[in-house]
Amino acid sequence: MEKRIGVLGIIVEDMSATTQLNAILHNYADVIIGRLGVPYREKNINVISIIIEGTAEQINALSDKLNEIQGVNVTSNLSKMC
Repeated sequence: MEKRIGVLGIIVEDMSATTQLNAILHNYADVIIGRLGVPYREKNINVISIIIEGTAEQINALSDKLNEIQGVNVTSNLSKMC
């Protein structure tokens, strides 16, 4: 399978979800290139960007698992180039 580069945009609205979120990200560490997290204290949310490289199946599986967490919203954008 061909690997692609992409970005996951994550908004954490429920801070109690961070333990579960970090556990899932840890399990996918092999496809994560970088991570940037910004707490938006005025709105009581966290915004996280994850840069990933993996197969479309790996990236979709990660995105799906994160979307299952209550209080976490995820969007993904994958490159067209492999």
